[in-house]
Order: sequence, then C-alpha cells, then structure tokens
Amino acid sequence: MNFRGRPFGFSLIELLVVIVIIAIVSSIAVLSLGLVGDDRELQTAARRLSSLVEIAQDEAVMQGREFGLEVMVDSYRFVEFDPYANRWGELLGDDIFRTRTLPEDIEFELFLEDRRILLDNEPGDFDARDEFAIRDLSETYAPQIWIFSSGDMTPFELHILRKLANQSVVLRGDLTGAIEFVTDND
Repeated sequence: MNFRGRPFGFSLIELLVVIVIIAIVSSIAVLSLGLVGDDRELQTAARRLSSLVEIAQDEAVMQGREFGLEVMVDSYRFVEFDPYANRWGELLGDDIFRTRTLPEDIEFELFLEDRRILLDNEPGDFDARDEFAIRDLSETYAPQIWIFSSGDMTPFELHILRKLANQSVVLRGDLTGAIEFVTDND
C-alpha cells in the first residue's frame, strides 16, 4: 500500500475551524441557560432583602425600636420610628440599613392584604406635610411594611421580577415575622 499521496490526520486549519464551531455552540448554550434557567440576580436580591428584614426584626426586638421598610419600584430603604418626635425618620450612620438599588431591569411589585400597592420611583419625603396640614394624617410619611419591637411585622408579598425574561421570586412575610422565599419553580 502506498500512503504517500494521502496525508494522515487533520490539518491545522481543520482543527481551528472545529474548535471555533465548538466555542460558538458552547457560548450560545451558556448564554441561553442564563436566559431560561434560574436567575441568580433575582435570588440574590431576594435573599439579601430577606436577611436584612430578619436583621431589622432582631434589632427591633433587642433595642425596643420600631423599624419600617419602604419599597420603591427598583430600590428599598429601612427607616425607624422616633417616638419622641412621633414620626418616621432616616437611619443615620447605619451602613447595613442603607438605601439599596436593584440591578438594572429588575423591579418590585408589593402586595399588602392581597392588594397591589402602587410604588414610587423615589423615596418618600419625611417632611411631606405642609404647615397648613399638620393635623392631616394622610400627608404623614409612613413606610409600607412595619417591623415592630415585638418581632411582628406587616404581612406582605413582595415580587422581585425581571419582566423582560418573565421571571420572578417572591418573598412572603406574615404577621409573626416569618419570611418565606418562593421561586417560580415552587
């Protein structure tokens, strides 16, 4: 047999073409898993918020203070009730309870007593009352979710969603302060 006319193996160009094709197919597969699989950003945001609410509950019970959670369309902040001034105020100098913004294209939907709450884009103004409406309680700032010094809190259902991908994670809090984390798969 004469094998001199036929080379054995593959040429370098053939190997490079195969490697490029494999790289393209695998990158498409990895990207599509991110789009149709679990959304880690949603779960991370939900777990972070759940942990912060639990820390606020512990702080409320240990210090005998009332906290609140104000939810905006794409951010949230914790506030505290000042019983001497009889009003809600910002938590100054506390890095744990600072205002936090969600990653881009992730939003909140808040439900209280099975009713969807219209969320603002910006945090509420603590001094929203004008001088003529001091007794008008409808103009007084208050967060949507209250965390009491007894450990109880306002029951809520908070949807953290990425609308473009039609994915969501739900946090449910009950009156006793228990928080449940639910994904689309549950």
